[in-house]
Amino acid sequence: MFRDRAEAGRLLAARLAELEIRDPVVLALPRGGVPVAAEVAKVLNAPLDLVIVRKVGAPGNPELAVAAIVDGNPPDVVLNREMVEAYGLQEEELADLIRQERPELERRRLAYRGARAPLSITGKTAVLVDDGAATGTTIKVAVRALKRRSPRLIVIALPAAPPDTVAELSAEADRVVCLEQPAHFRALGYHYVSFPQLTDNDVVAAMEEAGRRFREEKPSRGAKRVAPKP
Repeated sequence: MFRDRAEAGRLLAARLAELEIRDPVVLALPRGGVPVAAEVAKVLNAPLDLVIVRKVGAPGNPELAVAAIVDGNPPDVVLNREMVEAYGLQEEELADLIRQERPELERRRLAYRGARAPLSITGKTAVLVDDGAATGTTIKVAVRALKRRSPRLIVIALPAAPPDTVAELSAEADRVVCLEQPAHFRALGYHYVSFPQLTDNDVVAAMEEAGRRFREEKPSRGAKRVAPKP
């Protein structure tokens, strides 16, 4: 059990530092992944950015995703083809469902990033971080969108996830680093002593702090990275 997301991030960062990752860009899935990723970015001396994913729900069943939109320029749309076919969705119907979710994606983009464009990951190692995963669906969508942006490698980093989810994610990314893989995975909050709901303001504050730290540490960025003791 982790004390909080920050501790989970430090422990995860220590494991990742052992890999000597080349040209990392740390990407957080908001909101919960941001404080974890901030600690990872600090140790890897890497820039921190976000991957904002918005689920597109099925007609009459919004919890079941038929697609997802990933923030970008332009945004990436990743289809859940099995569900699209199961619901017999025609192209116009699907486009309308996607159109309905675009405003919320745009709201989150503006709230979290403002006018700043996403960081380029072309030729770099994208380290995708969340505070854990149950099914891994959102992470899979994010990985598939990131592949279109020509990274050198994609590494998924998680404090906790069930073994079968880790296995599925390993088929999507180049590498998965997961600290805890309990056979009987409970709700994610059970793996933390403190697991509060985060707000948009929490995300913005964490991103601004990470950005300031990265700029201040720029002169030492070429120094050898040393993994901290857990």
